[in-house]
Amino acid sequence: MVMRNILLIPIMLIFAFQVEAQNQTESVKVGDILVINKAENQNFKSLDLPRANFIIKKGGIANYKSLVGNRVEVAEINTNDAGETTVILKREDGRKFFRTHTTISANIDEALKNGELIL
Repeated sequence: MVMRNILLIPIMLIFAFQVEAQNQTESVKVGDILVINKAENQNFKSLDLPRANFIIKKGGIANYKSLVGNRVEVAEINTNDAGETTVILKREDGRKFFRTHTTISANIDEALKNGELIL
């Protein structure tokens, strides 16, 4: 009886945190404005950014530091079979990222958790 209670409590806690994590992504809707924040170690892990050589080939400037502080708008929200939510972001002012790309994508769950995107 005691052993079952010891196992039941952690399982219930896991489910409670799982439900809370799902509610966090539902708060982001199409049209919401987010701010790109400084990433740890200068590497954006949850933002899907083009590699520097592709930016340079298109005639852009591969300066990832210029992203910090940009206000972006959620243009589209996609959820895959694994339950990951990906958002398509465009700049609020209408300009292009790196002067070459109109949109970028991001895993919204990881981006909000890591602090790379701020509501």
